[in-house]
Amino acid sequence: MSSPYYRRQATISFGGPLTPGVKYIILATLGVFVLQLVFPSITAWFALYPPAVFPGLQVWRLVTWLFVHGGIMHILFNMLFLFMFGCQLERAWGTRFFVRFYFVCGIGAGLFAFLPITAFYGAHHIGASGAIYSILMAYGMFFPRNVIYFMLMFPIEARYFVIILGFLAFYGSLQGAGTGVSHIAHLGGLVVGYVYLRLVGVRRRGSRGDWMDSFRQGYRQWRMKRLRKKFERYYEERTGGDDSKYKYH
Repeated sequence: MSSPYYRRQATISFGGPLTPGVKYIILATLGVFVLQLVFPSITAWFALYPPAVFPGLQVWRLVTWLFVHGGIMHILFNMLFLFMFGCQLERAWGTRFFVRFYFVCGIGAGLFAFLPITAFYGAHHIGASGAIYSILMAYGMFFPRNVIYFMLMFPIEARYFVIILGFLAFYGSLQGAGTGVSHIAHLGGLVVGYVYLRLVGVRRRGSRGDWMDSFRQGYRQWRMKRLRKKFERYYEERTGGDDSKYKYH
């Protein structure tokens, strides 16, 4: 079975033409940012604050935290990374899978803030970084040899870039939330993105089906093996175990 990842020649990474999923996510995020400027109080209502979600049942925060940001530079870099790396993934995956990946991983990254550690559980988390880090992980898996300019100066292959991000996110998580950066969400994005792609898998754009097709295929293979074992037992009972005449391969 061939690997689902693309082993292409090293190329310089850039977003290319804007894709539909990335475009609408950027527009929605910019729209919420404008609302933040007009009505600053919505930031507190949209931020991911774990005690408000559980036991407070304000479950919308698991999604809305991806759209609110702490300033122009915060939203600028998040949307820039989304454009640079998300467009290429969306063209490879298709819009439906890409958008689902973005939100599932964004929500999953936010769940890491629920760890029973005061620095994480008691903090307000905002920004799309959790989902963006999942996209960076996916990019490193699917385009490992593509070149990224780390800190906009140093060329580095995507796979090594992701390793550096993972180390920085893990180290930052050990420092707690005192830095004002939600490192635990970054780490969560990397972990959830990797696990999601490993468990669910992905197909090239234009291929029919998704994870459900993989499930059906696995079920059919299991059924065939089971039927074959039943037939072999039946044959042994009928022939007395003498299979010198017939061989099954």
